[in-house]
Amino acid sequence: MNVLDFYQKKIAGEKISVITCYDYTSARLVANTSVDCVLIGDSAAMTMHGFKDTLSATLPMMCFHTAAVSRGIGNKWIIADMPFLSYRKSLSNSVSAAQSLMQAGAHAIKLECAAGNIRLIRHLTESGIPVMGHLGLTPQCINVLGGYKVQGTREESAARLKKDALLLQEAGCFSIVLECVPSTLAKDITQALNIPTIGIGAGPDTDGQVLVFQDLLGLNSDFKPKFAKSFVNGYEQLKNGIESYVKSIKTGEFPNDEHCYGH
Repeated sequence: MNVLDFYQKKIAGEKISVITCYDYTSARLVANTSVDCVLIGDSAAMTMHGFKDTLSATLPMMCFHTAAVSRGIGNKWIIADMPFLSYRKSLSNSVSAAQSLMQAGAHAIKLECAAGNIRLIRHLTESGIPVMGHLGLTPQCINVLGGYKVQGTREESAARLKKDALLLQEAGCFSIVLECVPSTLAKDITQALNIPTIGIGAGPDTDGQVLVFQDLLGLNSDFKPKFAKSFVNGYEQLKNGIESYVKSIKTGEFPNDEHCYGH
């Protein structure tokens, strides 16, 4: 998978599959699947570190996870999130942040919103760094948005999102994530663009979908967002596996002769 494949899949009407990934062990598993590419999301701050939102993600944190995934992901394409404010200080600092993620193993970077980012996106793409955009619910702006709410429900906000999508395409983005927007709006934006859209809580008519690793594997028993689907009850399966381990220790079934070294 590469930038050209994104365009070709949109033209061919072939859906693009994306999954988040944050560590070496998970990367080795994903490497042996047919998923198209992986996103090292700033959601790592929540899923891997237990923070309440993505604002706690830092550039060193994102580089750490990107490097770990790159060592296990094989030939899968890696997109890494630019963390909170890492691309809003100055052009020089923003380019340095993108450079750090690329040198950690990313093949592209993702950043949120269009306003204030168009010049940077042009500069990055002209410098050899593919950029994925992100519109709709942009978690780094959660305090401005007033919470995790569906975006683009009113006529003026929907028009703004359509305009921003075209601006991102014109600036050089190879793809755009649409998060938590009405499915009809996501469809309109998708049809208006030459670049593919990747949806999360944006309905079935985007050019692809992305889900958080922990959500699609059912690893969170107490967090089930409306837009996510668990394709396996991973929480119960892993918990049962641990309980079996504990039981086998207490009953003396483990370790047995096959797990012991001879003299």
